[in-house]
Amino acid sequence: MLKAFAGSRLGVWIAHGEGRFSLKGKESDYIIPVKYGYQQYPANPNGSDYNAAALTTADGRHLAMMPHIERSVFPWQWAYYTPGALNDVVSPWAHAFVAAREWIELNTRK
Repeated sequence: MLKAFAGSRLGVWIAHGEGRFSLKGKESDYIIPVKYGYQQYPANPNGSDYNAAALTTADGRHLAMMPHIERSVFPWQWAYYTPGALNDVVSPWAHAFVAAREWIELNTRK
């Protein structure tokens, strides 16, 4: 779902400090596909270990995510959007939902 975002830094709404990832093992024990920008507040609003904003299983079937990307699908929903890109119909986050649908289509028995 998130491959297209590799190396990206995107804004996203954080609605609350809940959803803290409290991880007992080493960072290498987990697959952390999304991280907050840095450890301190406000970038890591809930103090998640390893700046984890999302975790996934090795097969990609399960993704647990704190940031609310569904609240940032359209450019007008963002607090700040890159100048010159305001003509975008949807924000980059919309691609995560397209990728999820495509994954389901490829991995669902017909």
